[in-house]
Amino acid sequence: MPLYLSRFSYTPETWARLIGHPEDRARAAQAYIESVGGRLHGFWYAFGTHDGYNLWEAPDDVSMAAVALAISGGGALRSFETTVLLSVDETLEALRKAGGIQYRAPGT
Repeated sequence: MPLYLSRFSYTPETWARLIGHPEDRARAAQAYIESVGGRLHGFWYAFGTHDGYNLWEAPDDVSMAAVALAISGGGALRSFETTVLLSVDETLEALRKAGGIQYRAPGT
């Protein structure tokens, strides 16, 4: 199954609610991904540009998109970005395919 890396940031209101009622949001994230047949591999909070990161496994892009849309539509996040991760083997396959594409730079 494909892997996905998500970066998220909470709204100030969400942080205020979590300060007043701390809870393990990894459990919620796990339930969301499992509802589409996926798996949560990790949930971390961080200092910096984003408040947290998730590593997910989902059956396909549509399933991951459904989870991302449900989370984003909830209103608790200021931002939510998801990146599809490629294995080394997938990247090697892409490189081989790229070698067969006759790219032409604009204006040449």
